[in-house]
Amino acid sequence: MDVPMRRLARKIDSDGNSILHTVGRKRKDFVSDEKMEGPAFLLQAELLWFERVKEVTPSHFLNHQNNMKLTAEGYFITANSELRNLAKEWLKTTAEGCSVVAVLIATVAFAAAYTVPGGPNQSTGVPVLVNKPFFVVFTVTDVLSLTFALTSVVTFLSILTSPFRFKDFKHTLPNKLLVGFTFLFLSVAMMMVAFGATIILMIYSKESWTKITLYAVSFIPVGIFALSYFPFYPSLLKTYNLLQKIPFIKHIPAIPWNSFKCCRVETTDTHFP
Repeated sequence: MDVPMRRLARKIDSDGNSILHTVGRKRKDFVSDEKMEGPAFLLQAELLWFERVKEVTPSHFLNHQNNMKLTAEGYFITANSELRNLAKEWLKTTAEGCSVVAVLIATVAFAAAYTVPGGPNQSTGVPVLVNKPFFVVFTVTDVLSLTFALTSVVTFLSILTSPFRFKDFKHTLPNKLLVGFTFLFLSVAMMMVAFGATIILMIYSKESWTKITLYAVSFIPVGIFALSYFPFYPSLLKTYNLLQKIPFIKHIPAIPWNSFKCCRVETTDTHFP
């Protein structure tokens, strides 16, 4: 039986839970582990869902305590504490691994800047191949690779030094993770372009198929990296899309109407840590 949202938002069940308390319960019809790519994104979905239900909850119910003497936020924190720990460990492990890769890429890109293809002219010190078109490609992509790698390192370090509060999982930490992955992917791509340009400079050939083949081979690692990490981007988009598609403004049929009743509202102050 469908229940009008405005009436349901003002009801309390037999355990003293308001509609906002029910957000802390595990739902099977909203976001499951199979639809998300990590516990951090799952916790983000829970937090965004809590905020959306909070928008339609009467203000005097926000600090209402249930029979366990817990407000909706307190109940949510208690119910999702294990998920928070899983998300924290997952983010730390992911950020540490990606930081190592980014540092290695930055090291290679920095070293390549001092060992230019063809070497320098012994008398002037100017690179021998400085007038070649692909030398410019090598220089630009090597600088970009170093820049993107260092930016990625800084981003992942900011994740590792985060206090991992509940509110950080709503936007800050998932967005930082995606930014770090983006710059890491770009640094790998630029490094492979620089590698391809170096090979072409060293074994210069007028045959166009040679250049195409070399660049195609160079981008194999980039393709593998993209296939491995691009699923994180749809994960964030799924979170927002799933929330937008839920028609809870009119009805919420998943919550039984008979379990709610009218009661006196007791309040206390609480906020997400």
